[in-house]
Amino acid sequence: MYLTQHTDYALRVLIYSAINDDALVNIGTIADTYGISKSHLMKVVTALVKGGFLTSMRGKGGGLKLACEPEQINIGAVVRHMEPMQMVECMGPNNDCLISPNCRLAGIIGGGIKAFLNYLDGFTLADLLNKPTYDVLYLPKVDIMAV
Repeated sequence: MYLTQHTDYALRVLIYSAINDDALVNIGTIADTYGISKSHLMKVVTALVKGGFLTSMRGKGGGLKLACEPEQINIGAVVRHMEPMQMVECMGPNNDCLISPNCRLAGIIGGGIKAFLNYLDGFTLADLLNKPTYDVLYLPKVDIMAV
């Protein structure tokens, strides 16, 4: 099992936003920091805003900020929001598998997904933040008026 790049990027955006919580952050800076596509990141951010994990302010001086404290953002909730969790055809809406009516595979895989998500539910965004990550991602704000 693996998480999609979409979810990976979502978690990275949340970590970056949490570490730089003293100011609004923008998609371009996040994309440059991680070396990832700005256009792809825009889709990820849109999903995070719709999911209530980030807030977005438009216009000059706008940007992104966490919608709540890192301790309130559950990793399992983020993954559920970002991932389709349809690991086999019969778990999705376009199921054409011949043996689905009698097969136990979806139930077994569904149990594995449930256990995985239950484990992730034990962690918050705050659990992902540490000093080494802070040292890499924090962008100190420079007061251009200070002399």
